[in-house]
Amino acid sequence: MSAKIIDGKKISEILRTETAEAVKNRPEGTRKPGLAVIIVGDDPASKIYVNNKKKACEICGFNSYEYAMPADTSEKELLSLIDRLNNTTEVDGILCQLPLPSHIDENKVIDAISPEKDVDGFSPVNTGNLLAGKPCFAPCTPAGVVEMLKFEGIETAGKHCVIVGRSNIVGKPAALLMLRENATVTICHSRTENLPEQVKKADIVIAAIGKANFITEDMIKEGAVVIDVGINRLPDGKVTGDVDFEKVKEKAAAITPVPGGVGPMTITMLMKNTLEAWKRNL
Repeated sequence: MSAKIIDGKKISEILRTETAEAVKNRPEGTRKPGLAVIIVGDDPASKIYVNNKKKACEICGFNSYEYAMPADTSEKELLSLIDRLNNTTEVDGILCQLPLPSHIDENKVIDAISPEKDVDGFSPVNTGNLLAGKPCFAPCTPAGVVEMLKFEGIETAGKHCVIVGRSNIVGKPAALLMLRENATVTICHSRTENLPEQVKKADIVIAAIGKANFITEDMIKEGAVVIDVGINRLPDGKVTGDVDFEKVKEKAAAITPVPGGVGPMTITMLMKNTLEAWKRNL
């Protein structure tokens, strides 16, 4: 029996419509939520992401502020812009598109964004609050994964969740969010011994390792839920995930496709975080 395909695009559209409704029905005389997006340089993938964020702002009824800076922008100039946006009342969320040119320290930039406007959820303050179980902005991709599981009514409490990948953007925060949902969590990575055996124990697999088709059907327990966070471009230009989708879907109970799975949820959660930041500023 083939797995249920979890349609991230459809879930995203529903959640974005809800966000747009909240903005439409805002208290009279209040401004719209505002999201500032900074892009430094000409990275083509970054330009696509920024464009998608701008479209999402339009759908949700947000004010979108874009700051496109040349690749030779100094670190000082970038930090000065962030400082200005931290103190601009019309801006509820600030996002600096990564990666940045090599002469700019990404950590300094992330640290400079006010935690109250850090809708990406990358600042040390939000990271610490996530670890402590306090209210915070969680990173958008893992938050989107949890949102999908909830939307689909997939039970997480008491389930064994294996996360493949330990990045600060997905793997680690996904582990904390799944612990918050009362799952039992194992994190696997490139140094994990007997990695296939670890993954095979999982009721829920979250693949975020960045290697095309890394997770194969022999690593998946019959009836597991498989969430594929990977986005890998093949030599022929096609995009594929970290999971061998065609084969794994014959064994899993539910699975996300790539594209059209977790990807759309990332920007949707960015919109939700910005809405939350705006509500706090009302």
